[in-house]
Amino acid sequence: MKRIILAAIVAMFAMTSCSTYNGMVTKEEAVKTAWSNVELQYQRRADLIPNLVATVKGYASHEESTLKAVVDARAKATSVNVSIDDLNEETLAAYQKAQSSVTSALGRLIAVSENYPDLKANQNFLELQAQLEGTENRITVARKEFNEATQAYNIAIRKFPANLIAMIFSFKQKPYFASDEGASQAPKVEF
Repeated sequence: MKRIILAAIVAMFAMTSCSTYNGMVTKEEAVKTAWSNVELQYQRRADLIPNLVATVKGYASHEESTLKAVVDARAKATSVNVSIDDLNEETLAAYQKAQSSVTSALGRLIAVSENYPDLKANQNFLELQAQLEGTENRITVARKEFNEATQAYNIAIRKFPANLIAMIFSFKQKPYFASDEGASQAPKVEF
């Protein structure tokens, strides 16, 4: 009788462990998928930038330094690749810093366009500007969804007794996207 009870306990533990492990794998895959969606949206933005720069260049050729800053920021951002397997606080911060420089450069480019009424009325420019705005919104949504998937995963691997399974199978916490430095202060707008 003791053997039957012991076998039942071992079987119950094994089933619970398998279920817990499978749940962690599912949540980790959700984090990977969410990360891919973040990268996809940043790539979409990087793909739009050459068209925007070419359109602006036709109207504002003497704004070469601003155009060069956008192109350089894009090149730097696309050179920073982070695999989900290498994702940690430092690599995520480097990735986020590179992407922030693109956002900043694009902001300066849009501000420059204010000086060119013909450019502001150009259909190509308006379409590209709308595409970039939509992409920035998609990036925000993708980052939010990544943080939500990361939170669900991190909670799952920290709860007891799942944390024991996580420790055995080396499931590690994933970092979150954080606000850009200085994001808590409103930007200064001057006319």
